[in-house]
Amino acid sequence: MARSTAHPDHQCISSEDIQGTEVYGAGGKNIGEIDHLIIDKMSGRVAYAVMSFGGFVGLGHSHYPIPWGALTYDTSLGGFRTDITEQQLRDAPEFSDDSWQDRDWETRTHQYYGTPSYWESRGGLIR
Repeated sequence: MARSTAHPDHQCISSEDIQGTEVYGAGGKNIGEIDHLIIDKMSGRVAYAVMSFGGFVGLGHSHYPIPWGALTYDTSLGGFRTDITEQQLRDAPEFSDDSWQDRDWETRTHQYYGTPSYWESRGGLIR
C-alpha cells in the first residue's frame, strides 16, 4: 500500500492509499488487491472496491467490483479480509460499464456476496 497520506493512528485514509492494498480470503490467502474505489456521489459512501487479481506483470489481470461491506480492514495484516473466494469472483454477476446505473445488477451483486446494500447500510468495519 502506498504510504503518502496513511496515518496508522487515524480512522480515515486517502483513497490513494487504499489502491494497491492486499485482499486476503479464506485461510489468509492473498486473493488480489484493491485497484480503485467506487463512491456513491449522493451519499459519499464507498459502494464498491474494484479488486484486481490474476495476470502476470500487470497483463491479463481481471477487475471485479465487490461490495465495500464485504471487506474488513485487518490492522495486523495491513490489508483487507473477506470471505469471498477467487471462484466466487469469477462467478459473480456479469459486470459492464452500464452496471453502475443498474440497481438490479447492484441488488443481485449484494445478494450474491451476502452483503447489505450500501444505499441501506454502512459497511467496511475495522478490527
